[in-house]
Amino acid sequence: MLITIGLLIAFRFIAHVPLPGVDRVALENLFESNAMLGMFDLFTGGAMRNFSVAAMGVMPYITASIVMQLMTPVIPRLQAMLQEGESGRKRMNVMTYWLTIPLAALSGYGQLTYLQRSGVVGTDGLTTAAIIISMAAGTLFLVWLGEQITEYGLGNGISIIIMGGIIATLPMNIAQGFLEVGSRNIGGLVTFVIIALLTTALIVLFTEAHRRIPVQYARSTVRGDRMYRQSGSSYIPIRVNSAGMIPLIFASSLIMLPYIISSYFANPVGTDPNLANQIMTWFDPNASLPLGLVYWGLTFGLVVAFAFFYTMIMFQQQDLPGALQKQGGFVPGVRPGNATREYLEGVLLRITWAGAFFLALVAVIPFFAREITGVQAVQLSSFGMLIVVGVVLDTMKQLEAQLTVRRYEGFIR
Repeated sequence: MLITIGLLIAFRFIAHVPLPGVDRVALENLFESNAMLGMFDLFTGGAMRNFSVAAMGVMPYITASIVMQLMTPVIPRLQAMLQEGESGRKRMNVMTYWLTIPLAALSGYGQLTYLQRSGVVGTDGLTTAAIIISMAAGTLFLVWLGEQITEYGLGNGISIIIMGGIIATLPMNIAQGFLEVGSRNIGGLVTFVIIALLTTALIVLFTEAHRRIPVQYARSTVRGDRMYRQSGSSYIPIRVNSAGMIPLIFASSLIMLPYIISSYFANPVGTDPNLANQIMTWFDPNASLPLGLVYWGLTFGLVVAFAFFYTMIMFQQQDLPGALQKQGGFVPGVRPGNATREYLEGVLLRITWAGAFFLALVAVIPFFAREITGVQAVQLSSFGMLIVVGVVLDTMKQLEAQLTVRRYEGFIR
């Protein structure tokens, strides 16, 4: 626990190391005028608002991991590598690290280009190269910190780094929001808090929910010149939300693409709007009714679609029927092989409907919370809540396992 806390403190120091050639006043004005940047800043723990060396956080590494997962079913060599066990997974991790470098450079260049167009950063070549290299190095250093937490600390290091950044910005954002709202909308604030608590309870419920598939194992033992058959029973826990928050990442990235592209072709504020300005209005996440229904309606549908897409990809990679057959296990009443595969796919598809609609509902809750309560200053992030709740639950489980192994008593009841 001390190692984990110490590495998180190091992460917070890195988040405040500034990059060269940045106009701080122009950067602050840009964040005040663009609410979407504030949402991106949430995942970097304020590093993007400071435009520090950790301005991209670990998101390029997350993107590289997702790309590797999606490419594994397509490339036979990656499939064979995954089946090699621990050595294969280590090789895939090394490939993920190498893929992170160009993705971090591209992401840093895109972020820098936008800030240069806004007059925040200089446009000379030396400054551009120094900033891109520094941002990529900052991302890789945060990934290394996450790996050290995973190996020597407590919990999944990358997830804890993301959670630490989200929690670090919450006190300031909540304080600013409540100061702006003041006493003018007490009822809306109370309703907002109730919605946040109910959303947290819903996330906990669906994160822990799973369907147990009973499994029988037949074992043969030889004693002397006789063979004895023994049977044992167990179950396969299939999560209702097997896809995690990956569908939210896919959907939000796709739905924000029209807004980001059109921002490069839109006319400046105060001039006649063109088609690009209209597209930005349609895909603005902060738009109120009825325009907000375009963005959030598409988000709801895309989250449901990506939930099924990613769940089936992960099911094919895990190859549960094949693993059961190798271990001598079978589902009672179902023949091994293709019949077991079809049965498990049917169960997974049925329970994924609940998981997909849960994710889609969590994705659009911020919009309805804002419209119902009228509270605009305090942001309710579905991404942030999913990450924080999931990481806390996972860390608590690992802590309980550590205490059980060491036979400590009295800490967790």
